Parts: sequence; structure tokens; C-alpha cells
Amino acid sequence: MKRLFLNLVVVAVATLSIVGCDAFHSASSSDNSTGSPYEVVVVCDQQPWLSELGDTLQAVLQQPVRELPTYQAMFDVMRVLPNNFKSLTRHHRNIIVVHVSPEFKEPKIEAQYDATAKPQIFISVQGPDNQTLAKYVSDNRDNLLYVLEKAERDRRIDYSRKYYSHPLYDMVKQEFGIDMYIPDNFKMRTQSENMIWFSHELPVASQGFFIYKYPYTGPESLTVEALIEARNKFASRIPGPADGSYMTTVTKLPSPEVEGEYIPFLPEYRPIRIGERPWIEMSGFWDVVNYVMGGPYVSYTTVNQATQEVVTLDCYVYAPKDKKRNLLRDLQHMVYVIDFPQDKE
Repeated sequence: MKRLFLNLVVVAVATLSIVGCDAFHSASSSDNSTGSPYEVVVVCDQQPWLSELGDTLQAVLQQPVRELPTYQAMFDVMRVLPNNFKSLTRHHRNIIVVHVSPEFKEPKIEAQYDATAKPQIFISVQGPDNQTLAKYVSDNRDNLLYVLEKAERDRRIDYSRKYYSHPLYDMVKQEFGIDMYIPDNFKMRTQSENMIWFSHELPVASQGFFIYKYPYTGPESLTVEALIEARNKFASRIPGPADGSYMTTVTKLPSPEVEGEYIPFLPEYRPIRIGERPWIEMSGFWDVVNYVMGGPYVSYTTVNQATQEVVTLDCYVYAPKDKKRNLLRDLQHMVYVIDFPQDKE
């Protein structure tokens, strides 16, 4: 059974070369970085920014977040001219500097960490002309997004491991036999058989997640249909605002062609690997039975081979008036602060 499960996971991870930028070797990186999560400063002259190079960079950085029901860009882009690249902008957490000159024989993307502040990723994009460099950026879009996403994720992981709730850590350890570093702004809402629900309540939004487990009976436990069934079983324990209301999973959407009719909908299902452990990432939408309320969710499922149990971390966001990207990303990063002790034995 273990072999069958592991064979589900095939992941190709691309990385950029991590090299220094000569122009910043003397810069001090003792200052704290500035800026908001998923915000990028792009330093670029006017002419390349108004060319296909600028269009390509914006298209790559501002493509939609696939887990959200409405458009929100993967990154918020702030473009500045080179002569304005000073003071706070030089200390930003995510920086891309664009260099276009015939002196560069080939296009290149290089990344350096903590060049002018900490924590920071500083990316240099260089090439001989706008057209050549635009194509290179387009061809390497996955690499570029990977290092930017990883930088944001690593910051959140560091925060979670430094400022975690010891009582919640002990609670999860006792119930599931795993180590999980839950930020101390989250509270336990309910605990029931094989499940714990946590949330962080904001004035106009809510971040929540619940962890649950059940017996692993073979590959049929990991199909999309089986995961939805398990999700609904445990999500029904999360009450809605009205009597008799509870969370469930969206499995049909209004037909765009026939008013009043619905079409089947299945969440996105993606095998991934985090370290040496295989997971299944499933993203879709949740709503509430007997109440008008809903939003996006992303779940992460794996098999605890030591106990022969399926373990799922299910993350959801409710933010009807706010942007949801950062709220959801914070929750998604929690899967990276889960450790299975037997993996280290």
C-alpha cells in the first residue's frame, strides 16, 4: 500500500542559480526588510517597461491565484525607475531589477538573498534587448515564481516556528502524534473524535483550519471522491451562524447557459511532495448548509504509515469584503510546519 501511495506523487522542482550581484557586495543587510507579503518592487527603465518585456513581467507576476473564485494577482507589482530606487524601496522584501544592455550577450536571471535588508530576495533580470529578455522571462516564468513564492513561504515558516502556541502544539501532538507549529494568534474552537478545529477571527474575515484522521484502506482512500466524502463528514462538525447550519463542500456550480440549473464541479486535485513526504493538495470552494456563506479552501492529505491513517489539514478562508490571497497563503504554509516524528527515525 505504501508503494502505491508513493507512486501517486511525481513532482519536478525548478530552481534558479543563486549567485551574488557585484553591485551589492558592499551593501549592508542589517536593516529589516519592508513591504507587505506578496508585494514586489520592479526596478525598470521606462522604455523596457512599456515594451513587450514590461508586459511579460506583469503577465507573469500578476497571473491569477488559481485557488480563488475571483481574480487576485499572485503578486502586487510596484514599478519604480532606477533613479528612484533608494531609501525604503531598496529595503523591500521582494525586489526585481531589470537590466537591458547590448553588453549582456545572453539573457540571465540571478537571485541573491538579503542583499540590502533581511529577510529579502533580490532578483536581477538581464539581457541584450527587450525582445530576447521578454522571451527568456516567459520561458522561465515557473522558476521566477518559484523563488518568489518560496521566499514568502520561508518567512511564514520562520515566524510560525518562533511564535507558536505551546498548548496547541501539545494538543495536536497528543491527538495525531505529529509535531505542528501553530501561530499563537490561532485558537482552538472545538475538539471531537479524530478532529480539531482552529481559527483566527478578524473583524471582517476568518482564517480557519481543521485537522482530522481516519483509517487508510488503500488507494481508494485517496481518490477525489473519497477525500470529498471525508471532508464533508468532518466539516459538518463546524457550525454555521444559524441553527442547523454547517460547513460543506461545493460540488456543483450554477450553469452559465441555463438559469436555475447546475453543473457538476470537482475540486482541483494535485499530488505534491514536501521534503520526502507525499501529499495530495485539493483546492475548491466551501459553503454552508442553510445559510448564505462560503469561500475557498485548500486541503493537504497524506498517509501516516506508522499508524496506517489518512491525515488531512484542511484550510479555509471567509472574507466577503477583503482580498483573500494572503489569508489563504498563510494557512497553506502551515503544511510546511508539520513533522511526522517517524520520518526521522
